[in-house]
Amino acid sequence: MKKTLLVIAALCSCLSLRAQDPEPASSYSVTVDFTYATRYVFRGVQLADDTLMPSVEVSSGAFTAGIWSAQPLIDNVDNEVDFYAGFGIPLQGEWALDVGFCTYYYPELDTSGGADEVTWEPYIGISGTVGGVSPALYVYYDLTLKAFTYEGSLGYSVPLEPAGASLDFSAALGRVNPDVGSGMTYYSVGASVPFALSESGTLTVGVNYGHNNIAGGDCYGKNSHFFGTIGVAIGF
Repeated sequence: MKKTLLVIAALCSCLSLRAQDPEPASSYSVTVDFTYATRYVFRGVQLADDTLMPSVEVSSGAFTAGIWSAQPLIDNVDNEVDFYAGFGIPLQGEWALDVGFCTYYYPELDTSGGADEVTWEPYIGISGTVGGVSPALYVYYDLTLKAFTYEGSLGYSVPLEPAGASLDFSAALGRVNPDVGSGMTYYSVGASVPFALSESGTLTVGVNYGHNNIAGGDCYGKNSHFFGTIGVAIGF
C-alpha cells in the first residue's frame, strides 16, 4: 500500500505541474523522473528485482536537492527513500567541486535485529570535462554505518542527430571500506539512449552491468548483474 500511495502521489504532482499555465522563466528548475529497472543494483550489489524508481529534483543555481525512491514491485523487499542535497563550486575551466549529503531512509525495515532505519552519508567530489570525456572522483562516508566509499567514474556521449538523441556511455569503479569488517570492490558499465519527447520531456532506455567481489555473492548470491532501465523525465 505504501508503495502504491507514493507512486500515485508522484504521478499526481507531475500532472498538476503540467496542468499549470506557462510562467516566465524562474530562478529554479524542477525535474520529475519515473524510471523502471529490471534490477535495483547499488554499488555493484543487487538489492531487489523489478523496481520502480520515482524521483523529484529541484535546482537553483549551484544548489540541487531531491527525493529519490526505490519501490520493489515483486520481491518482498523494504522500500527505500533517499533525500539528498548538494552544492557545486566552480573551479578552473570546466571543473567543479561538489559537496553534499544523502539520507537513506527505510520506512518498512525491521529494526528489531539492530538494523538502521536511517543512515547519513556526506560526500565530496570533483568532476569536469577533458576532450569530450567526463571524469569524476567522489568520496563518501556513511556516518551511521561508519564506512568510506571511494568512486571514480567516466562518461562519454555520442550525438545521434538524425534520431534527436544521443548514445551515452558510463563506467565506474569503487571501493567500500568499513571501519570494522572487510570491504568490497565494485565496478559498473552502462549505455543509455535519451530520446527527446518534447522541449521538456525525455525518454531514456539503458542497459547496465554491475559487479562486486563479495565472497559468496550479495544477498542474491551473485557477483554479477546485467539489467535494463527505461524512464521518462519531465522538466519544469
